[in-house]
Amino acid sequence: MRQDKLAPAPGSRKDRKRVGRGNGSGHGTYSGRGCKGQKSRSGFSMRPGFEGGQLPLIKRLPRKRGFVNIFRTEYSIVNLDSLNAFEAGSEVTPEVLVAAGVVKSLRQPIKVLAEGGIDRPLTVKANRFSAAAKAKIEAAGGKAEEVGNEPEAV
Repeated sequence: MRQDKLAPAPGSRKDRKRVGRGNGSGHGTYSGRGCKGQKSRSGFSMRPGFEGGQLPLIKRLPRKRGFVNIFRTEYSIVNLDSLNAFEAGSEVTPEVLVAAGVVKSLRQPIKVLAEGGIDRPLTVKANRFSAAAKAKIEAAGGKAEEVGNEPEAV
Protein backbone atom coordinates (compact mmCIF):
# COMPACT_ATOMS: atom_id res chain seq x y z
CA MET A 1 0.00 0.00 0.00
CA ARG A 2 1.32 3.45 -0.95
CA GLN A 3 0.45 6.67 0.82
CA ASP A 4 -0.01 8.59 -2.42
CA LYS A 5 -2.70 6.08 -3.47
CA LEU A 6 -4.83 6.47 -0.31
CA ALA A 7 -8.30 7.91 -0.93
CA PRO A 8 -11.40 8.40 1.23
CA ALA A 9 -14.14 5.78 0.98
CA PRO A 10 -16.57 6.42 -1.90
CA GLY A 11 -19.51 8.58 -0.74
CA SER A 12 -17.83 9.69 2.48
CA ARG A 13 -16.82 13.12 1.13
CA LYS A 14 -19.31 15.56 -0.39
CA ASP A 15 -18.76 18.89 -2.12
CA ARG A 16 -20.23 21.82 -0.22
CA LYS A 17 -23.48 23.30 -1.51
CA ARG A 18 -22.74 26.48 -3.50
CA VAL A 19 -25.91 28.56 -3.48
CA GLY A 20 -26.76 31.69 -5.42
CA ARG A 21 -24.83 30.66 -8.56
CA GLY A 22 -27.67 30.73 -11.09
CA ASN A 23 -30.81 28.72 -11.69
CA GLY A 24 -28.93 26.06 -13.66
CA SER A 25 -27.25 24.96 -10.44
CA GLY A 26 -30.60 24.19 -8.77
CA HIS A 27 -29.83 26.66 -5.98
CA GLY A 28 -30.33 30.00 -7.68
CA THR A 29 -32.80 32.87 -7.09
CA TYR A 30 -33.72 32.31 -3.41
CA SER A 31 -30.71 30.08 -2.64
CA GLY A 32 -32.75 27.48 -0.75
CA ARG A 33 -34.11 30.04 1.73
CA GLY A 34 -37.67 30.20 0.39
CA CYS A 35 -39.35 33.58 -0.12
CA LYS A 36 -39.44 36.65 2.09
CA GLY A 37 -39.38 36.62 5.86
CA GLN A 38 -37.13 36.56 8.89
CA LYS A 39 -35.44 33.31 7.92
CA SER A 40 -34.51 34.53 4.45
CA ARG A 41 -32.43 37.47 5.66
CA SER A 42 -28.67 37.45 6.04
CA GLY A 43 -27.34 37.30 9.58
CA PHE A 44 -30.47 35.59 10.86
CA SER A 45 -30.05 33.37 13.89
CA MET A 46 -32.61 31.91 16.27
CA ARG A 47 -31.82 30.97 19.84
CA PRO A 48 -32.30 27.32 20.81
CA GLY A 49 -35.83 26.55 21.98
CA PHE A 50 -37.43 29.55 20.22
CA GLU A 51 -40.84 28.58 18.82
CA GLY A 52 -41.87 31.70 16.97
CA GLY A 53 -43.56 33.39 19.92
CA GLN A 54 -45.50 30.29 21.00
CA LEU A 55 -44.93 29.38 24.65
CA PRO A 56 -41.76 27.26 24.46
CA LEU A 57 -41.79 23.58 25.42
CA ILE A 58 -39.47 24.18 28.37
CA LYS A 59 -42.00 26.60 29.87
CA ARG A 60 -44.98 24.36 29.11
CA LEU A 61 -43.58 21.48 31.19
CA PRO A 62 -44.12 21.55 34.96
CA ARG A 63 -40.76 19.96 35.83
CA LYS A 64 -37.26 21.30 35.13
CA ARG A 65 -37.77 24.38 37.25
CA GLY A 66 -36.41 25.79 40.45
CA PHE A 67 -32.99 26.04 41.98
CA VAL A 68 -30.09 23.58 41.77
CA ASN A 69 -27.35 24.04 44.34
CA ILE A 70 -24.09 23.53 42.45
CA PHE A 71 -22.12 23.41 45.71
CA ARG A 72 -24.10 20.46 47.14
CA THR A 73 -21.97 17.62 48.52
CA GLU A 74 -22.97 14.20 47.17
CA TYR A 75 -22.11 11.35 49.53
CA SER A 76 -21.52 7.65 48.93
CA ILE A 77 -24.05 6.02 51.23
CA VAL A 78 -23.16 3.04 53.45
CA ASN A 79 -25.92 1.42 55.50
CA LEU A 80 -25.23 -0.32 58.82
CA ASP A 81 -26.43 -3.74 57.64
CA SER A 82 -23.64 -3.80 55.02
CA LEU A 83 -21.07 -3.41 57.83
CA ASN A 84 -22.05 -6.83 59.25
CA ALA A 85 -19.84 -8.40 56.55
CA PHE A 86 -16.73 -7.34 58.50
CA GLU A 87 -15.26 -9.33 61.41
CA ALA A 88 -15.95 -8.21 64.97
CA GLY A 89 -13.34 -5.82 66.35
CA SER A 90 -11.97 -4.85 62.92
CA GLU A 91 -11.35 -1.30 61.73
CA VAL A 92 -13.52 -0.23 58.78
CA THR A 93 -11.96 2.64 56.80
CA PRO A 94 -12.99 4.12 53.44
CA GLU A 95 -10.20 2.12 51.73
CA VAL A 96 -11.49 -1.13 53.28
CA LEU A 97 -15.03 -0.32 52.11
CA VAL A 98 -13.79 0.12 48.52
CA ALA A 99 -11.77 -3.11 48.69
CA ALA A 100 -14.85 -5.00 49.96
CA GLY A 101 -17.02 -3.54 47.16
CA VAL A 102 -19.40 -1.73 49.52
CA VAL A 103 -18.43 1.63 47.95
CA LYS A 104 -17.42 2.05 44.30
CA SER A 105 -14.72 4.69 44.70
CA LEU A 106 -13.30 7.32 47.06
CA ARG A 107 -14.27 10.19 44.77
CA GLN A 108 -17.21 11.09 46.99
CA PRO A 109 -17.10 11.38 50.79
CA ILE A 110 -18.72 8.49 52.68
CA LYS A 111 -21.74 8.83 54.93
CA VAL A 112 -22.94 6.02 57.20
CA LEU A 113 -26.73 5.77 57.66
CA ALA A 114 -28.71 3.74 60.22
CA GLU A 115 -30.61 1.49 57.74
CA GLY A 116 -30.63 -2.02 59.22
CA GLY A 117 -28.74 -3.00 62.32
CA ILE A 118 -25.23 -3.88 63.45
CA ASP A 119 -24.53 -6.83 65.74
CA ARG A 120 -20.77 -6.63 66.30
CA PRO A 121 -18.31 -4.06 67.69
CA LEU A 122 -16.50 -2.25 64.86
CA THR A 123 -14.34 0.85 64.63
CA VAL A 124 -15.91 2.68 61.69
CA LYS A 125 -14.10 5.62 60.08
CA ALA A 126 -16.10 7.72 57.62
CA ASN A 127 -16.57 11.35 56.59
CA ARG A 128 -20.06 11.64 58.10
CA PHE A 129 -22.45 9.67 60.32
CA SER A 130 -26.15 10.13 60.90
CA ALA A 131 -26.95 10.54 64.61
CA ALA A 132 -28.91 7.27 64.65
CA ALA A 133 -26.07 5.37 62.96
CA LYS A 134 -23.53 6.69 65.48
CA ALA A 135 -25.81 5.64 68.36
CA LYS A 136 -26.31 2.11 66.94
CA ILE A 137 -22.57 1.59 66.37
CA GLU A 138 -21.75 2.69 69.93
CA ALA A 139 -24.62 0.58 71.35
CA ALA A 140 -23.06 -2.49 69.67
CA GLY A 141 -19.78 -1.72 71.48
CA GLY A 142 -17.97 -0.06 68.56
CA LYS A 143 -16.64 3.39 67.76
CA ALA A 144 -17.72 5.89 65.10
CA GLU A 145 -14.85 8.20 64.09
CA GLU A 146 -15.22 11.05 61.62
CA VAL A 147 -12.22 11.46 59.34
CA GLY A 148 -11.41 14.52 57.17
CA ASN A 149 -14.43 15.79 55.24
CA GLU A 150 -12.61 16.06 51.92
CA PRO A 151 -12.52 12.88 49.82
CA GLU A 152 -9.02 11.57 49.27
CA ALA A 153 -7.39 12.08 45.87
CA VAL A 154 -7.83 9.03 43.66
